[in-house]
This record gives sequence, structure tokens and C-alpha cells, in this order.
Amino acid sequence: MRIGTPAVATHLLADPQSHLTPIGSFLRKSSLDELPQLWSILVGDMSFVGPRPALFNQDDLIALRTAQGVDKLVPGLTGWAQVNGRDELPIPQKVALDVEYLQKQNLWFDIRILWLTFVKVVRRDGVSH
Repeated sequence: MRIGTPAVATHLLADPQSHLTPIGSFLRKSSLDELPQLWSILVGDMSFVGPRPALFNQDDLIALRTAQGVDKLVPGLTGWAQVNGRDELPIPQKVALDVEYLQKQNLWFDIRILWLTFVKVVRRDGVSH
């Protein structure tokens, strides 16, 4: 992100593309910006699959997740909402998919989500900026 970019969720920026540097754009589109989160997985703060961590200022997302019990899940590098729309989904729909994951959570569902994530990353599907 460029210097001076407001500290808000990307979906709240009027023109997210104008705040990305060329290398930042590449990192976002290739999902390489997610690699540092592998450390969080190794130390147990995150899992491979679960609801994506909310930003500190995403009060709407945090409130909806808390009301639905999704906040009890360990955040993930990828999740059911990410393979069903990623950046293109409105927050209520993301939370609905997080709730669906909470209800269906099992090893095979996680493997399916990981596979779909791989396919989405290779195709660069669902990346709006």
C-alpha cells in the first residue's frame, strides 16, 4: 500500500487500486501477501482453514461473527467464504458462509476448501484489487 493510505478495510476504500503499489498489486493478486501468516499457523494462532481474521477496525464483521458464534473458531489462512467469493462478497454473506463452515467443519470439508483455494489462487479468481 502507498504511504498515506487510510487504515480501513480494503472494501471501504473508494478506489483500492489507487492505493496499491505495482509490487503490492502483484502480491495481492498472487496471494503471496499471505505467506507471513504461515508463521501464525506454526505457532498456533491460526489454522489453515477457518474464517479469515478481521482487521481491528472491521467492527461490522466482528459484531456479526460474535452474534453468530463464529468468533469461537480459530482464524484461518483460507475459508469457506474465500472460496465462494473472496473480496467480492458483502460482509453479511461472508458471515453466513462462516456460519455454514462452523456447522459443517470436518477434515474432508477442510481438504475441499484447501483444494478450492489452490484452484482459485492459480486462476486468480475473486481478487478484486
